[in-house]
Amino acid sequence: MKQHQKMLLGIVIGTGAGVAANVLAHGAPWLEWVVTNITSLVGTLFLRLLLMLVVPLLFAALVMGVCELDLRQLGRLGLRTLGYTVIVSAIAVLIGLVAVNVFQPGKGLSDEARALIQQGTSVKAAPAPSDTSVPALITSMVPSNPVKAAADGDMIALIVFSLLFGIALAVTDTEGARSLRGAIQGLYDVMMTLIDGVLRMAPVGVAALLFSMTARLGFGILMQVAAYVGVVLLSLGLHMFGVYSLSVRFLGGRNPIAFFRDCRLAIVTAFSTASSSGTLPTALKVAEENLKLPRNVSRFVLTAGSAMNQNGTALFEGVTVLFLAQVFGVTLSIPDQIVVMFICILAGIGTAGVPAGSIPVIAMILGLFKIPPEGLALVLGVDRFLDMCRTTLNVTGDLAAAVYVARGETDPTELAPAPGQESSAS
Repeated sequence: MKQHQKMLLGIVIGTGAGVAANVLAHGAPWLEWVVTNITSLVGTLFLRLLLMLVVPLLFAALVMGVCELDLRQLGRLGLRTLGYTVIVSAIAVLIGLVAVNVFQPGKGLSDEARALIQQGTSVKAAPAPSDTSVPALITSMVPSNPVKAAADGDMIALIVFSLLFGIALAVTDTEGARSLRGAIQGLYDVMMTLIDGVLRMAPVGVAALLFSMTARLGFGILMQVAAYVGVVLLSLGLHMFGVYSLSVRFLGGRNPIAFFRDCRLAIVTAFSTASSSGTLPTALKVAEENLKLPRNVSRFVLTAGSAMNQNGTALFEGVTVLFLAQVFGVTLSIPDQIVVMFICILAGIGTAGVPAGSIPVIAMILGLFKIPPEGLALVLGVDRFLDMCRTTLNVTGDLAAAVYVARGETDPTELAPAPGQESSAS
């Protein structure tokens, strides 16, 4: 069986068995013993394995993502791409946060239900800042000790350090720096091997988590999951057909309908593979043959974008964090949601462009705001389908960014008309 088929089987078995147990034996001592000593244990171990990989994976992915920009040689091209990525990712997360606040898919659980889900929470949250003034918050983003920041769960400080480290590594051309870059790439490769191994356990872990959840809460919790999926899809659709259409029309100077038609091969590939990195060859082919973009621009923007321009992932992470906060009754103020938005934008730069690459980042944010990570069972159950949808948005966003950057290039050799266009224009 393929991995997504195993995941689907785990979802069906875990959910079905949990609902049946809730209907037939709700409140029975033996069921509580099974949930506490078996399924919750298995599910918690699965979550802790994911959390274990957060710090090294985030550091290596961010550093290597920044190094791929090669700021020394590409200068303005890299800065335009990065600036576009940050702004559009911010819009994506904002759309998701507004949708969650408007529709509130996580509302409705009783206090007893929340208490049942929160049993066994063992994730250490980051320490709350003693001073919440703007200067103090900006100062806290720069760690005095990055190792201590990572150990304390202060991920904003770790992300800032990783970005600065990546920029410095990108502009340092020495033998030692090149060796260090190779070592960090090796760290990233090892972390991806580890996360691939952990995700192979996902069908069992998700089945255990869903059984524990539904055995305690019954069928009602599944209705909230359906509402959550609807909010995610609505937000992704608004960003893809709203924001990208405006970007292509006003920043790229192209017809949005023609743009989506030309990109349909890359869109279908992204949806089927759920991997931005795996779709890269197809996206390059579409950019050069269908969109007629300059080769140097398309190759740079799409290669960097497959690792950094993760609009759909950033949106998904923001929606998921707020949804689980609503499920568990954790109130996130406007400043807290701004912090979530900031983390999602930065984490989107370093999130691995592979299936389920955003799960460790979400687990990190949950711990930061003291949201029980057991709620990830709700997300993991539908993550494969949502991963396919948000990857489609990611890849389409890379192509939209390439259209914008290509128009902004002033080098006449890079903007020379494609063969046949010059003669038809004359």
